[in-house]
Amino acid sequence: MGSTKAFIRKERWVKLGSVLMLLLFFFWVLIAVENMMASVVLALVFTYLLNPFVNRLESRGFTRTPSVLIPFLASGILFGLVVSLFYPVVSEQLADLQAEIPKYQVGLSDLIEKFDLKLKDLFKDYYSFDIAESLGSIISLSASTIFTNIPNLAGRILTVLILAPFFSFFMLRDGRKIVRRFLKMMPNNVFELALNLNYQINRQMGDFIRARLLEAAIVGFVIWVGLAIIGFPYASILAVFAALTNLIPYVGPFIGAIPALIIGIVNNDPTFTLFLVALTYLIAQLIDIIFIIPMVVAKIVNLHPVFVVVVIIIGSQLMGILGMVISIPVASALKLTVTAVYDHLIYFRS
Repeated sequence: MGSTKAFIRKERWVKLGSVLMLLLFFFWVLIAVENMMASVVLALVFTYLLNPFVNRLESRGFTRTPSVLIPFLASGILFGLVVSLFYPVVSEQLADLQAEIPKYQVGLSDLIEKFDLKLKDLFKDYYSFDIAESLGSIISLSASTIFTNIPNLAGRILTVLILAPFFSFFMLRDGRKIVRRFLKMMPNNVFELALNLNYQINRQMGDFIRARLLEAAIVGFVIWVGLAIIGFPYASILAVFAALTNLIPYVGPFIGAIPALIIGIVNNDPTFTLFLVALTYLIAQLIDIIFIIPMVVAKIVNLHPVFVVVVIIIGSQLMGILGMVISIPVASALKLTVTAVYDHLIYFRS
């Protein structure tokens, strides 16, 4: 009897160890292979966006493959139409911005130098750091490398845009089979825990991704409309940039507003124009804070603000901007896992 229990315990540990090794290998591949992390993250975004439509078609009698193909092709056609409509405008603005980069580089350096002189006047005996010299070299290097690195960046983006839909298609079509096979590897004593965790994480991730993308789209649209109304240059590029940076919690909205304010100051726009630009970004954030976050986002992920800030810093240190964007859903999934495992252990000990 004792030997049978020992064999069962050993079998459980072997299964659990195999599962953990498989997970560790998967995460190692994500980190080690170039463009793999970005491709998988984008594939997960596509998967969670399309999954409700796939499930609805399947519930109406379609088999799994057509249920995946129909929304997949429809979303591809819609994306192509949107790109064809906005590409001429964005590409023209990018070309204009590339031509104006030297002017903004010089203007930003002048602004930093003036700010540095004012600090030295205010704190003569305490301030010795030369901001103008330190940041000037960074600005010069950044400006010279932004457009020279475009071919390399374009190649990486193209790789991600090819791999992500490919991964997403098979995630949608075969994801449930893979999860079932994975769960069968789990020991019997944690099978129910793993099944419940899979359901909770999938539901929370799907809701979170859809909510955050809706939030970013609304913020970007409001900023685009506001900047277009006042005739501000590069409205489309600035709106896209603001929408993308808005995905970064807390610091994202401030980062998104900086380029527009710099462009306005360097162009010597009137104070009233700068006020309207700042007001546009403020209105977008007020809509986000008052309506979108409380109604859509806050109910999905229940994390303390201090914890969120720490997680964002860790994400930025590990994987840069991508780490900042995915830090909150990853932290939320880890919180769910730790809470479920703790409750499971307490239940079996009691």
